[in-house]
Amino acid sequence: MVKLTIIVLLLSFTLLLVMINCDSSNTMEYKVNEQVLRPDHESWDVKITITNSGKKRADIKADHLERFNDKNFISLDKNVIVNFYDSDEKHTSRLTAQGAEINERTHFLQAIGNVIVKSESGRTLFTDTLTWDDTKKTIFAPGNVMITTSNNDTLYGNGFESDQNLERWKILKPHGVANR
Repeated sequence: MVKLTIIVLLLSFTLLLVMINCDSSNTMEYKVNEQVLRPDHESWDVKITITNSGKKRADIKADHLERFNDKNFISLDKNVIVNFYDSDEKHTSRLTAQGAEINERTHFLQAIGNVIVKSESGRTLFTDTLTWDDTKKTIFAPGNVMITTSNNDTLYGNGFESDQNLERWKILKPHGVANR
């Protein structure tokens, strides 16, 4: 009976130590994650204008913005709209998405969720994720894409690269229908 009591006490003590250690480490992780996830700035109904040498290159609008200073990172969500302009500040295309992330170091904007790009030339691109490289003025999508033209052509593919105006583009692994 004494041996059984000692074994039960040792097991209870061991279990108590394990529970304390687990609880303590979870609390530490939560606090670390809480600090990492807290933005330095937060805004609603935002508009960002991107310029190059004083000329407008893009306007970005979103319902909500979170900025993380240490990471040079901006998160946009809810109704993201990006209007692109050429070197003469003429509107060339419009991107809409559910959300976007901007890496301020690389000057990349990644649009996420129901991404649609409509050009003034009549082309429309549909995809789930698209990246805009502000430095090179190009867009690319690694996944499935669909593009329609003003001639009612519809092409599908896996992978897409283009200038931001959808003038010079290519679809990787293409397939589709041309109405000619």
